Formats: sequence, structure tokens, C-alpha cells
Amino acid sequence: MKKTPLLNVAMSRLIASLGHGDKVVIGDAGLPVPPHVELIDLALTHGIPDFVSTLKVVLSEMQVESHVLAEEILDKQPSALATLEALHAEGALGSRELVSHEQFKLLSREARAIIRTGECSPYCNVVLVAGVTF
Repeated sequence: MKKTPLLNVAMSRLIASLGHGDKVVIGDAGLPVPPHVELIDLALTHGIPDFVSTLKVVLSEMQVESHVLAEEILDKQPSALATLEALHAEGALGSRELVSHEQFKLLSREARAIIRTGECSPYCNVVLVAGVTF
């Protein structure tokens, strides 16, 4: 049995297969998924699992070089933003880029996968760009 917190087989496989610069999206329940992008659907019901819990488990195994947020998250101020700000300040998310929500959806087309959560707060989406550990 794994010793790290991430137990989901599809997510473990995804993270193990990432190369430098690959993109992974963690999205809310409403984020559209382009047809050619793998969907890892964790959503069970409204709020389960939530965005923050999912992000923290992914970060337990994924080296992140940078992240991208939709600038609209700063206007809506969902509760997850405080966690994103704290993780960014700690260096866990690397550098930050802000784009419009429309640009975010276009960027998600480049993702290796989109992890769909049950989060129902607006703009609780992040693109994580894989870094290296050496």
C-alpha cells in the first residue's frame, strides 16, 4: 500500500507520467473538459471532494514549477483563494500567471488531464505546470 496520501490510481499514474512543463488542471464541477483531454472525474456530489483537499493531495506528489489562475477568482474571492494564496506564498505552487477565464479554458486544452472535483464555488480552477525535482 502507498505511504503517501494519494490513493487514486488514475491520479497516481498521471503524476508519475508527467514531464517538465506538462500541465494538469484541477477544476470545479462546472469547468468544461475538451474532448481530447483525459478527464479524471472525482466529483460525487456538491462540494465532495472539494477543490482545496484535492489540490493538497496532488501537491503531496507533484512537483509544481508554476500555476495559472483565472483573474476572475480575485474578484469572486471564493474561500479556496486563501489556501491558494498561502500555498503560493510557501512556494508550493511556484510562480503565478493570471489570465482571463476564457484564456484559462483555452489553456486547459493543453492539459495532460483535468481532475474534476465536486467544488461548486466560481473560478476554483488551477493549471499546475510540472517542475522537476533536480
